[in-house]
Amino acid sequence: MLNPQQLAAVEYCDSPLLVLAGAGSGKTSVITHKIAYLVGRKHLAPAHIAAITFTNKAAREMRERVGRLLDAEVAQALTISTFHALGLKFLQIEHERAGLRPGFSVLDADDSGAIIKDLAPKGAKPDVLRDLQHLLGRAKNAGLTPAEAQAAAGSGREREAAEIFQAYQQRLLAFNAVDFDDLIGLPLRTLEADAACRASWQGRLRYLLVDEYQDTNDAQYRLLRALAGERGALTCVGDDDQSIYAWRGANPGNIEQLGRDWPNLRVVKLEQNYRCGRRILRAANTLIANNAHLHPKKLWSEHAEGAPIRVLECQDSAHEAERVAAIAATLAEKHRARWHDIAILYRGNFQARPLEKALRLARVPYHLTGALSFLDRAEVKDILGYLRLLTNSGDDAAFLRVVNMPKREIGATTLERLGQLAQARGSSLLEATRSDSVLRQLPPRAAAALAAFAQLIDELRSSSLHQGAADLVDGIAQRSGYAAHIAANSGDVVKSARRLANLRELADWFRAMQGRGGSAGDLAAQLALLSHADQDDPGDAVRMMTLHAAKGLEFRFVFIVGCAEGVLPHDGAIDEGRVEEERRLMYVGLTRAKELVTLSWPAKTRRWGEVQRNQPSRFLLELPRADLHWQGEDAQADQETRQESAQAHLAKIKAMLADG
Repeated sequence: MLNPQQLAAVEYCDSPLLVLAGAGSGKTSVITHKIAYLVGRKHLAPAHIAAITFTNKAAREMRERVGRLLDAEVAQALTISTFHALGLKFLQIEHERAGLRPGFSVLDADDSGAIIKDLAPKGAKPDVLRDLQHLLGRAKNAGLTPAEAQAAAGSGREREAAEIFQAYQQRLLAFNAVDFDDLIGLPLRTLEADAACRASWQGRLRYLLVDEYQDTNDAQYRLLRALAGERGALTCVGDDDQSIYAWRGANPGNIEQLGRDWPNLRVVKLEQNYRCGRRILRAANTLIANNAHLHPKKLWSEHAEGAPIRVLECQDSAHEAERVAAIAATLAEKHRARWHDIAILYRGNFQARPLEKALRLARVPYHLTGALSFLDRAEVKDILGYLRLLTNSGDDAAFLRVVNMPKREIGATTLERLGQLAQARGSSLLEATRSDSVLRQLPPRAAAALAAFAQLIDELRSSSLHQGAADLVDGIAQRSGYAAHIAANSGDVVKSARRLANLRELADWFRAMQGRGGSAGDLAAQLALLSHADQDDPGDAVRMMTLHAAKGLEFRFVFIVGCAEGVLPHDGAIDEGRVEEERRLMYVGLTRAKELVTLSWPAKTRRWGEVQRNQPSRFLLELPRADLHWQGEDAQADQETRQESAQAHLAKIKAMLADG
């Protein structure tokens, strides 16, 4: 059952609509019911509706919910995807207009980083390369061309990135490749420059719905504007109080821009919160009221008042971690909480280490969100690159990843020349290496190495006809020399063994998929299945993650640790005048909790070898005093805290004895 504000948002279709959906206010229900309303009441064909989300997981869940409201067949006809998936679909259809050949490759961050490393000054340090890659991505997210980025550059590092930008794009063109940011930028430039293409897509997608609108960057907003046209048949759902991704290019000013571009914009506010206790919500409202607002709103809830928010001053980070672990154990025992009902949130991943140690000592299971994914490990990605190339000889991104892995003395200049020759022939990079006329135009030593690589791929492909994917993993590692490369370049025996074990785990993964009925010969299908395996279920464990990663989630009990000046808000944000975004980050953390919030901060921390005294975060002081219990103010609550500390100390002793 929708409340009156939700129903108004669903049924309004006369002009562009902005739905300001506060935390826990049921925004996904509004989007899914509006899709059903457009199909069932407005008789709009599902193929003409596009709903845009920010994660593939959210897109899958949205499609499932629409399928329950309508039916699965109708849901499949809808475009429900991320911005980048929509951009990929556009480029696959309009590749010629965008200056691409069929079968273009999409480079991941590692692939594009390797190109930037080659184009950057020799000997550039890793942090410099990361900065250059970030600045180049930021320019693309702002919708800038290389020339525009050059004109807008302020600092020396920005000028350096802008100089690389043009050469970087030329390298991508030679490889018939795009990077992740191009999935937005190329469709944008094509639509803005080509009126016929723009009219065609405005006819194809006649109504747009955008989730998490406050997280759009400039390029994404311009893409929306090009697709929606003057008619503006769109609904944007977002919350300016939850815009926390400025470092990724998100521009909360896009909320105000909607009204400038479409003066007939209608605004509906969703202010009833279905998640939090009233005390938590009151504290969150009080905190966020310190930020400036174009469209002020105040969330309310029909839930119970709830317990006071606890504020703990701890001796140091280790003591803070012990307190959190002890309270988590008490919640599981006294409140019959499942471990996955509990979340520990922090500003940066560096804060996780003492927490992990304390949770292990307290025998509390935990899952660390944001840790390096198995599929993101270099050795796994390299072997998958070989498998991708065996499956699709036109996968230029896979070719570029593995042609020099292990090293085959094929330089970047040679690869760029190979890309130009392949582009002139209209062929893939691998197909070009099979051409004697192409190889004769390359340095003899590199040409011989490329010919040998092509022969290796042909032999492996022949073997794949008689082997399952699991056996092929071992075959690739041995016949390509990759296993020997790991042994020679891992630094020590332990690291080498761990990396080789990851390859065995990859083989076991394929073997398990085959055991569940997958076809051993259908590599492409197996790889598609494997690409979703990263979204694993962590099971019943305490969730540990950054505040950024927590957006969109909810838990019964939430800890926010490190609530000290310089950490939350972060030093860099204070120096750069971005305290309002840090406040929004704290607001997001508070509104993840249904029943209880515990805030903690270490009185001392060690930085660069020196002990530093901390002050409590200004955000703690902005919360309503009546809704907080500060340690030392309530005898009964402090007695509970002492008991928890004693339990933590006892658990630590037991663990030490058990380990001994």
